[in-house]
Amino acid sequence: MSGLPKGELRALETKLSRAMGQCVADFGLIEAGDRVMVCVSGGKDSYALLTLLERFRRKAPIDFELLAVHLDQGQPGYDGAPLRDWLQAQRLPHRILREDTYRVVVDNVPEGKTYCSLCSRLRRGVLYNAAVELGCTKIALGHHRDDAIETLMLNLVYAGAMAAMPPKLVSKDGRNMVIRPLLYVREPSLARYAELMGFPILPCDLCGSQDNLKRQQIKRLLGELETRAPGARDSMLAALGNVQASHLVGGELWHALGLEVAQEGAGPAQARAVGPAQARRLPLLG
Repeated sequence: MSGLPKGELRALETKLSRAMGQCVADFGLIEAGDRVMVCVSGGKDSYALLTLLERFRRKAPIDFELLAVHLDQGQPGYDGAPLRDWLQAQRLPHRILREDTYRVVVDNVPEGKTYCSLCSRLRRGVLYNAAVELGCTKIALGHHRDDAIETLMLNLVYAGAMAAMPPKLVSKDGRNMVIRPLLYVREPSLARYAELMGFPILPCDLCGSQDNLKRQQIKRLLGELETRAPGARDSMLAALGNVQASHLVGGELWHALGLEVAQEGAGPAQARAVGPAQARRLPLLG
């Protein structure tokens, strides 16, 4: 590697580490004594997450553990050797799980339908159970800024819901805490980091075999929007933490907040709502 990429790598890693550290601090994602399962799919995002978390662990003022976990889903042509070799070379604690979710997905999803939803649910169930069995207190996923924004757009366009990806989430059964330390990080930065680090990327032959997935359509739409309005993705991420709740259309939300009318001219930071008694400041809902 020449001097220029080395210098670029150091600068980029510092930038990514700061963004991740800020997200960890803002939401209290990692605490003393945690045993964090880092889900490593073999893609650029999870490689970056594990690498950055390990560097964070070495410098952190608190003690916590990392355990990399990879799930072999039985896909045809799967070869996890590059990932296993990399984990061993990095001397990182890890576990390789095997569960043939591929056959379950193929057998149960009608031809022409996308695999992602069922595949994701099955994978999540396996990893949730493994986290409990391995004594992990947190499950770290490699979702980044662009994932959160794409999810927001998917929900807006296809589900009629205002929801993205929370940085911290408790599973429905209450057994697991999921964290997303990379939510402040841009995908292009992660792609460049993976390139400079030479991570041995494993292809996904299940999702990658299907064209025109809704998420890919949204990704293209956002790319077009970015060309017309540079910085649009950053603005959308900021909007997720800068919500003017009184200006949303939702009867249940208004009822929960005790609203009767919104106040004109109040910006997100000064949003006020008039309730049954008197005007009061609304909490910012992230």
